[in-house]
Amino acid sequence: MRSITLSQAVNEAIAEEMRRDETVFLIGEDVAEAGTPFKVTSGLVEEFGTGRVIDTPIAEQGFMGLAVGAAMTGARPIVDLMFGDFLFLVMDQLCNQAAKTHYMSGGKLNVPLVLRTNLGATRRSAAQHSQSLHALVAHIPGLKVAMPSSAYEAKGLMKTAIRDDNPVVIFEDKLMYQDKAEVPEDEYLIPFGEAKVLREGRDVTLIGTSSMRQVCEAAAAMLEADGISAEVIDPRTISPLDEATILGSVKKTTRAIVVDEGHQNFGTTAEIAARISEKAFYHLDAPVIRMGAMDVPIPFSPALEDLTVPTAEKVAENARRLVAGELIHAL
Repeated sequence: MRSITLSQAVNEAIAEEMRRDETVFLIGEDVAEAGTPFKVTSGLVEEFGTGRVIDTPIAEQGFMGLAVGAAMTGARPIVDLMFGDFLFLVMDQLCNQAAKTHYMSGGKLNVPLVLRTNLGATRRSAAQHSQSLHALVAHIPGLKVAMPSSAYEAKGLMKTAIRDDNPVVIFEDKLMYQDKAEVPEDEYLIPFGEAKVLREGRDVTLIGTSSMRQVCEAAAAMLEADGISAEVIDPRTISPLDEATILGSVKKTTRAIVVDEGHQNFGTTAEIAARISEKAFYHLDAPVIRMGAMDVPIPFSPALEDLTVPTAEKVAENARRLVAGELIHAL
């Protein structure tokens, strides 16, 4: 099987779906000739032309509204939002229009729209370009939220999202665009709401979203050297969330650490931890531990920025203490 970057995987998924379905089009800032700041969409305009790969002005509210209207009337737009931090600019169109149209029309209208954007700190982009805001949209009924953790997931989830009749938001970690993984050349899709068990274990379950998957895998390798067996789970989508896989793992290991790069307060870690506590309480030998970003604006200073997000070393340290029965206060 060939190995390609996450950037190439996303590009392939979009190109394949545009060839398959002429109603699919891509719209956003610098998606055509520039190929976005991360060069993810490079080459698409040469194949599909400016009628289907559409550069826009710096007017997020405008092109998001245009895409919602196009989706309601039969198209399948992919909206490229240059940075996840710009999500606040499209919240009305996304959360009040796209998310509610099917419900408010009594099922007569669908909004098959994909909003692809990014998340993640430690790129030295400062407080307004380093946030991980996926929990905001996961809170809204009517929206699906996918968080690919590798090139394999990025392609499969993107193709599923484009074919979905509901609005989907995909968050890609901006530091992972050049990371490579094995990706089949044959077509495949990854169903939403289907987590992946990356590593079997018996002592503690590590649940990591997006790039925190790699953090959890690295932590599990460290723990193995100490004789601690960690199971690692990648949810892949947080809305819908694969509760069955997560709960099944925790009931087996009796301990859980949930790791996510979003801010810890009122975030993804809290939701997953709450579900474990509510539905697997009598199987737990220790409290569920949450590890998210510090509840501070992401600093520009590299030394400070690196302290704000979970690391493999910190996850491993908390897992050792959890297995030992010690009281833990995470980030």
